[in-house]
Amino acid sequence: MIRMYDIIQKKKEGKALTTEEINAMIDGFTKGEIPNEQMSAFAMAVYFKGMTLEETSALTIAMVHSGDTIDLSGIDGFKVDKHSTGGVGDKTSFILMSIVASLGIKVPKMSGRGLGHTGGTLDKAEAIPGVRIELELDEFQRIVTDTGACLAGQTGELAPADKKLYALRDVTATVDNISLIAASIMSKKIASGADGIVLDVKTGSGAFMKSFEDSLALAQAMVAIGQANGRKMASLITDMNVPTGYSIGNALEIIEVIEVLNGAGPTDLRDLCLELAANMVHLATDTAIEACREQVQTQLESGAAFEKFVEIIAAQGGDVRYLHDVSLFAEAGIKHEIIAPTTGYIAHMNAEGCGLASCMLGAGRQTMDDVIDYRAGIVLKSKTGDFVHAGDVLAIFHTNKADSIASAEELFLKSFEFTTLKADVPPLIYARVTTDSVDILK
Repeated sequence: MIRMYDIIQKKKEGKALTTEEINAMIDGFTKGEIPNEQMSAFAMAVYFKGMTLEETSALTIAMVHSGDTIDLSGIDGFKVDKHSTGGVGDKTSFILMSIVASLGIKVPKMSGRGLGHTGGTLDKAEAIPGVRIELELDEFQRIVTDTGACLAGQTGELAPADKKLYALRDVTATVDNISLIAASIMSKKIASGADGIVLDVKTGSGAFMKSFEDSLALAQAMVAIGQANGRKMASLITDMNVPTGYSIGNALEIIEVIEVLNGAGPTDLRDLCLELAANMVHLATDTAIEACREQVQTQLESGAAFEKFVEIIAAQGGDVRYLHDVSLFAEAGIKHEIIAPTTGYIAHMNAEGCGLASCMLGAGRQTMDDVIDYRAGIVLKSKTGDFVHAGDVLAIFHTNKADSIASAEELFLKSFEFTTLKADVPPLIYARVTTDSVDILK
């Protein structure tokens, strides 16, 4: 008989657990036979002693089998998904699925809601009136078959052991462990049934992984786990020292998505989406990555990707008039200008601070029970590397919570550092990680 006490003791001593021990632990925890106290002790032991790649892979698969798995075999062709480790202003999923689906490649996209400083893709989707994201599996598959893509909440109970374990990690300061993060993300991605997965691993002040080294280790672990379980994998390590694009907040970000799909919008958001989309096409078709870059750029510039976005949103019940006329989106009652306090270059931004300020204005959640104001958020006017004069408008707050403005402004301004010397802008993409190689791009 395998005892949880012995598993904790073994991991506390830095020894590797067997697959049998990990399976028994996750099975007992899922069934409620292993108490939270012991599972918390296990998480802390892992935090300090780590796990081998073999252990991490075994933990991932044990959590996959703790609940439902999704069979997408009813959808013809190669199915490719993308997962981001979370950031501020990260609205790439809408653009990616539109570009890739316009090339005839299936994109069954299951996403989550926002919590804390990171925004949620589902919340952003619901900023479009009428959009339905809670779909039964058969309807989800039908929309993917008909349009090429669908964006929905998780169907069924995927990796319930991960949900229980994450709740414990969240209150025991054991979230930021590479093995536990990798197993958490990949258990849900493998259970979701896609054939290929492109990972967008964020690094920097607004990411869970603050250093490039930790981000690289996480990317390598997840790529290896996915490959070992029959998925084609690639990962980009991308910057999250600076928010992606200029808009933070749900409806504001959807408007920025529409701008990019119509050939305008922020350059950083556009370039990131083109590179992620090229990697998705590469996994699906085995076409050389440079040719894939040309294909996705053509789809974006020709308007085909925007047409596909309209088709997908219509299939999910969305009012597509808003996509053709963004002035229809309701605006927040208060627009408050944030003034640059000094003259100089913006040397650094703390993206996490910007995201938290947006939450305070009503655009995000501090707890899962919080109600989001889709109109709220921040529109940046300058970012890292830009020169500003004292008195220039640094950003505009959009909110209906007048009593939150002062504290949000204080936090937001603390997220900026200024210098008299021209500042370096962080690279957009640091590295590309595949099963065979690590290409440092910075």
